[in-house]
Amino acid sequence: MTAWQRTHYCGHLRAQDEGREVVLCGWVQRQRDLGNLLFIDLRDREGVVQLVFSSANSPLLEEARRLGLEDCLGVRGKVRRRAPHLCNPRLATGEIEVEVEELVVFNRAATPPFVVIDPPQASEELRYRYRYLDLRRPSMQRHLRLRHEAALTIRNFFHRQGFLEVETPFLTKSTPEGARDYLVPSRIYRGRFFALPQSPQLFKQILMVAGVERYFQIVRCFRDEDLRADRQPEFTQIDVEMSFVDQEQIFSLIEEMMAEVWTLIGIDLKTPFPRLSYKEAWARYGTDKPDLRINTTLEDLTHLVPRLGSQVLQRAVEAGGRVIGLCVPGGQAFSRSQLSQLTRRVQDWGAKGLIWVKKKDNGWQASLPLPQENIALLWQTAKAEEDSLLLLVAGPEKQAREIMGRLRLELCPPDPKLKDTFRCLWITDFPLFEWSEEENRLVSMHHPFTAPREEDLELLSDDALKVRAKAYDLVCNGYEIGGGSIRIHRQDLQEKIFDLLGLSPAEVEQKFGFFLEALRYGTPPHGGIALGFDRIVMLLAGESSIREVIPFPKTTSSLCLLTGAPSPVRPEQLRELGLILADKPPDEDEEA
Repeated sequence: MTAWQRTHYCGHLRAQDEGREVVLCGWVQRQRDLGNLLFIDLRDREGVVQLVFSSANSPLLEEARRLGLEDCLGVRGKVRRRAPHLCNPRLATGEIEVEVEELVVFNRAATPPFVVIDPPQASEELRYRYRYLDLRRPSMQRHLRLRHEAALTIRNFFHRQGFLEVETPFLTKSTPEGARDYLVPSRIYRGRFFALPQSPQLFKQILMVAGVERYFQIVRCFRDEDLRADRQPEFTQIDVEMSFVDQEQIFSLIEEMMAEVWTLIGIDLKTPFPRLSYKEAWARYGTDKPDLRINTTLEDLTHLVPRLGSQVLQRAVEAGGRVIGLCVPGGQAFSRSQLSQLTRRVQDWGAKGLIWVKKKDNGWQASLPLPQENIALLWQTAKAEEDSLLLLVAGPEKQAREIMGRLRLELCPPDPKLKDTFRCLWITDFPLFEWSEEENRLVSMHHPFTAPREEDLELLSDDALKVRAKAYDLVCNGYEIGGGSIRIHRQDLQEKIFDLLGLSPAEVEQKFGFFLEALRYGTPPHGGIALGFDRIVMLLAGESSIREVIPFPKTTSSLCLLTGAPSPVRPEQLRELGLILADKPPDEDEEA
């Protein structure tokens, strides 16, 4: 390879390199044969450059004609300017080309299953099966670079702020209080299992007990969750924990970090970020992760019901429900069939129906039989515009707001001019607990190590569902990209929370005994946050799926199509671990 040591990357060549002899290495992306001239686009990780083979060197031209797509090769040649009318403004190297004098084929490629080009020319499943080809696409190379640069920026930022990056174990104790753990059987201690961490939560709190004071880690985490469209069983998070801090200090630190990361794409992220309480977010947007690029908000119109004369609405309110409205800008153009489809959709989501109102001639048209003056009252109170469509849902408050929040996202998309705009905010004052109908008990809304607000401590014994947590989420453009809290640092309060969650003393000791023991030894007040690194890179890259910025993602059904994992193991491996399968595993063909 010494004779073929690369001198330049393809994408780095420019007009000022004219006349320079270069050695390039890469893959064949495209060929165009004009008879006495052959053009090949050579691609490497930095871009594409046009190679020229001419009949002046017939043996070389014939050799080049035998090249196929994705063949890996090296060339030696001279950079020359293209004629002005032959320049390609779509390429950074479009002003020049390389006249090839020598060629070496490092490795020929089988016929690729799809063309390696942007946008992708293959299904997601095919791309994941041949991910090594998919990753050759220029956009994927840019995503890998962006991911690297974001991680480097974050590490440098925390280093300057006096943080230590400390590695925490991957093989740890199973303490399921959220998603299911991935379990790893122990060969030495048969019948016992490690768990892959859903988060380094307990370890980072123990690091605070240990006096580390400022910890961070860009860390892999694992959750055996049910199938969800944009979740991965393994993912990367930015984990942060600090001692002797309050919520304000954490907000300030993370806002500064976010602003620095966003400079990678030339965006000046405005700080400080606005804040909304959990209750306010649900009231105005029908979600706790609102997209602030959408100006439309929900309207609670329940107070109008006694004046409207509608038995349908009155019965819903008497049953404890609310009437929630949404004005859809430009929605006046919705047809009857479109409105019927919307009605069926909200019924699928659990609503009994959907009420709509829109302007017609000098009055209003509505799906609910009401006098015109009563419709006018609704219209004016909801602040509807001339071309609006007013939608109403009546029912249990959480359900009604959630449904209207989903409609808000579907029917009121952000202005296309805001495509490259980022609106971040903090959601604060989450409930400490929520009631699980499935488990018939209180469960933690975040996790059981979250501290309650001091002014709500007296409610813990009598009205726990009203207790607010010192918890916060960071949201950007409708995506939750981080969540954290001030932690419980007193053993007695932590034991009280475990008791409210219905954990027996024996269960607490078995799962968390080591942690409670640590809290006895002068634990400082502390708090932190975990940020979804994959989601941050997704937003930076302008993608809508984290799978586009993860080098080797799993499918929505948690399969690795590249390697065929998960896969069966040999019977002797199971015997060595002391395991017996209760059910026959599926055939490998069935898994694929």
